[in-house]
Amino acid sequence: MGRGKIEIKRIENTTNRQVTFCKRRNGLLKKAYELSVLCDAEVALIVFSNRGRLYEYANNSVKATIERYKKASDSSNTGSVAEVNAQCYMHIYMFAGTCWGSP
Repeated sequence: MGRGKIEIKRIENTTNRQVTFCKRRNGLLKKAYELSVLCDAEVALIVFSNRGRLYEYANNSVKATIERYKKASDSSNTGSVAEVNAQCYMHIYMFAGTCWGSP
């Protein structure tokens, strides 16, 4: 038996919103860690709370991962939309093959 779907909208009650933020932040950090370990992926996650507190996870350096992202982003902007989409699908396929075996 699964959980019911919730409507995705801002939680008005401040206490409930803070509790939800903490739980979901911890779940997100856990998923980032699991993805990095299980799939040998380079992961960097940065979260700022509404009060400005910083939460981060990186299996390498956050700064190094951001620099790698910038280089990849710059190089992908030089190609056509079709080329970028093809690269994106190839990365998804490679990711799926690494994590769960080839289809």
